[in-house]
Amino acid sequence: MPHALRKRVLVTGGAGFLGSHLCERLLADGCEVLCVDNFFTGRRENIAHLLSEPFFEMLRHDVTFPLYVEVDEIYNLACPASPVHYQFDPVQTTKTSVHGAINMLGLAKRVKAKILQASTSEVYGDPELHPQPESYRGSVNPVGPRACYDEGKRCAETLFFDYYRQHGLNIRVARIFNTYGPRMLPNDGRVVSNFIVQALKGEDITVYGDGSQTRSFCYVDDLIDGLVRLMNAPDDVTGPVNIGNPREMTIRELAERVIDMVGSRSRVVLLPLPQDDPLQRRPDITLAGKALGWKPTVELETGLQSTVAYFRDLLAQQTEDTPAFVPAPAAAPAIAEVAE
Repeated sequence: MPHALRKRVLVTGGAGFLGSHLCERLLADGCEVLCVDNFFTGRRENIAHLLSEPFFEMLRHDVTFPLYVEVDEIYNLACPASPVHYQFDPVQTTKTSVHGAINMLGLAKRVKAKILQASTSEVYGDPELHPQPESYRGSVNPVGPRACYDEGKRCAETLFFDYYRQHGLNIRVARIFNTYGPRMLPNDGRVVSNFIVQALKGEDITVYGDGSQTRSFCYVDDLIDGLVRLMNAPDDVTGPVNIGNPREMTIRELAERVIDMVGSRSRVVLLPLPQDDPLQRRPDITLAGKALGWKPTVELETGLQSTVAYFRDLLAQQTEDTPAFVPAPAAAPAIAEVAE
């Protein structure tokens, strides 16, 4: 493809779990990709194989500070997304969501770029409506320990729509539900990664609560396809749009499925449920189907097999002197968080 015809795309949080997969997809689609990350939760290993690509560039930068580049599209994915990390420095988490959104929106306004915000199902809180459509306004505790993430993302959505109304900015907002797959961090507090790592090590599977709380798990390839479709949709499709898999299951069922798949002798151990942990979570993806022609296609069993293989290889590479990831700053329970 001639260079002049390539879209210049900025991906903030591009070295993270979702961001690295998105960078790969955009390069495959013929884009020129600028990956921006401050490496708080992102990893160089996730994008090392892309550094030799002629149309890929990596920039270490924190989105809480302005960025001056020339791009055509912006995917704003930057924000720690698991309790271990977003509760370590909750003030910085809020700044990343709010100041980061302001800075990226300001950039989009200056260069007239299309911009997509990676929001989250956490904006629905512990929902009183099930499944959750985009019209549901949520039930979030604004003063709880999760509020730095939940309310930070809600404020980011507000900023996006105010820039849209006030400045005519070309925006997209995706509400991402629980996503899993290769390149998740092995100790970030999310249930899929925690359960798989515990099962592979033969450790007890720690389930918080009685295990009856539900989640819906979307494989990373499906999620990335949804984000790209939303960015490429007609300009009147601003969102918010739920992107997730509506197949709902209990956390206990997930734990037992992982144990069976790994062939582990791990036991399920029940511990107290953390504050404000949602009891139900399942997306209504009617809008995604109508507006984007999107629906998930990867079955849970297929996605889990790929994720188990990734963690099996990761653990095999680890030694006591060279851990695959620096231990998290503080211990946190395995919660079914969205994975951004």
